[in-house]
Amino acid sequence: MADAPDMMQVNNVSKAFGEDWEREMVIENLSLKIRRNQLTAIVGPSGCGKSTVVNLLAGFEKPDSGQILLDGRPVTGPSKDTLVVFQETALMPWLTTYQNVTFGPKLRGDIPRDQLKEAADSIIETVGLKEFRDKYPLQLSGGMQRRAELARALINQPLVMIMDEPFRGLDAMTRQLMQEFYMRLCEQEARTNVFVTSELEEAIILADSLVVLSNRPATVREVVQIDLPRPRNLEMLSSSQAYEYKRHAMEMLHEEALKSFKGVGSSSDFLESYSRRP
Repeated sequence: MADAPDMMQVNNVSKAFGEDWEREMVIENLSLKIRRNQLTAIVGPSGCGKSTVVNLLAGFEKPDSGQILLDGRPVTGPSKDTLVVFQETALMPWLTTYQNVTFGPKLRGDIPRDQLKEAADSIIETVGLKEFRDKYPLQLSGGMQRRAELARALINQPLVMIMDEPFRGLDAMTRQLMQEFYMRLCEQEARTNVFVTSELEEAIILADSLVVLSNRPATVREVVQIDLPRPRNLEMLSSSQAYEYKRHAMEMLHEEALKSFKGVGSSSDFLESYSRRP
């Protein structure tokens, strides 16, 4: 399976939550291919089930039906092969940057100490935190904490790095800097990435493939191939090509968002008229 073009395959996956008498379908017949050494961005209407998709890919949740394959093998639970960087920081405040980065491998004991130190020092330098190696999370800015989280995931050499709105909550300038940093990192490392975000421009500038999810229960509405040249920069978002990607995706997202308002009092008439605007 090493030569297969797809690192992950999601085959007709469905997932519902709740008791039998009030069970709500969140994901329905979702099929998706995560291409090897590419960044797949996932966007969708608010509340459509993006976080559930993350949990399924990472093995935190099991599908009710269908199958998820990682490099040809069924995903049966969480593992170091599918690591998630979440919205909220998960750094342990009583550990330094170095200690946080090395915590997982030390716990598993699967990397010799001298190799672990060398790998940690290299990754910490790669994410620009060499001078903050011995600092605690509260001594780091929001952007530095995000980079420390990336380093902590990267040292485990995951087959798939899953990012669940990792830059949400950062101020505009820090978010932009993190987008540029992550863009460079992805281009240098050539890893398989899944990036879930609510920011369409962020998805477009980072992604090789843009997956647009439908309204709940979520399925894949369309997969858009983003053919902007690499290396990329944020100025490319001003190009006509990027604008067309954004316009097309926005139309789909708007149509899907409208579905959640159907039949909600008198607002449905307004929304139907709004959807027909020129």
